[in-house]
Amino acid sequence: MKVELYPKLYPLIKRKHDVAVISDVHLGTYGSRASELSRYLSTIDPSILILNGDIIDIWQFSKKYWPPGHMQVIKQITSMLSRGIKVYYVTGNHDEMLRRFEHFSVGDFHIVNKLVIHHSDGKRSWIFHGDVFDVIMQHSKWLAKLGAVGYDMLIYINAFINYISKKLGKGKISLSKKIKNSVKGAIKHINNFEQTAADIAIEKGYDYVLCGHIHQPCNRKIINGNGSVNYLNSGDWIENLTALEYINNEWSVYHFHEDKLVQELTDSFYTDEAAYLRTAELFKIMMEDFIVAS
Repeated sequence: MKVELYPKLYPLIKRKHDVAVISDVHLGTYGSRASELSRYLSTIDPSILILNGDIIDIWQFSKKYWPPGHMQVIKQITSMLSRGIKVYYVTGNHDEMLRRFEHFSVGDFHIVNKLVIHHSDGKRSWIFHGDVFDVIMQHSKWLAKLGAVGYDMLIYINAFINYISKKLGKGKISLSKKIKNSVKGAIKHINNFEQTAADIAIEKGYDYVLCGHIHQPCNRKIINGNGSVNYLNSGDWIENLTALEYINNEWSVYHFHEDKLVQELTDSFYTDEAAYLRTAELFKIMMEDFIVAS
């Protein structure tokens, strides 16, 4: 008699990836779109999943706010581990306390500060969060943390405004995007960030450089006097709801809002998918130990 430890509950065929990259989920904050991320994770089957920083927002972590939907994301990631998917947690600034655990590994789960992937076609991807290029982070961390709290409040207010707007039959608006787009300094900061990352990647001879941090999804070629590199940014799961996917020797930006399949899933699909998971509590305990250690 054949017994399955994890029954196949669903007929949905998950999309195969060589690599999937998500960043800036900010679990533990009001702005995190954990439900949408759960939908996305339930439809993919990557060989490697890279969590490129700011997955859990330890800056603003509070035991008073940890909704079931946020824990569901952790369950799905650990479910991936149970299926043999390699998971690399690349540390960011909002989870910077994990940097002391660089090279920590449990099975296929690894904590790193940066990562290089050697692809089958001989090309190399250099992956890191990107806060190392942030002048504010380097010289005024207290200001960055204050800005993070303000950003979270802005998202919270934005959600209330969108609720009213929906009742009035109008579309959603993004206050933070409007502010960024109206401030020349913010645009300059983003451009400088991208150029700096690209310049260093070109100097090191990488073919791709992948970052997060600035919440601006991107896939473009950047050229300087020494060569060129493909710069990619995984965006975030607060406003843009984007990820990076490597399939058939090519990187692309995934947009949740353009994926009809994932939006048609019922809530019970991704909620029940990890129902048989037995490693979620282990991961939760591990994260609590990290927080205590800090």
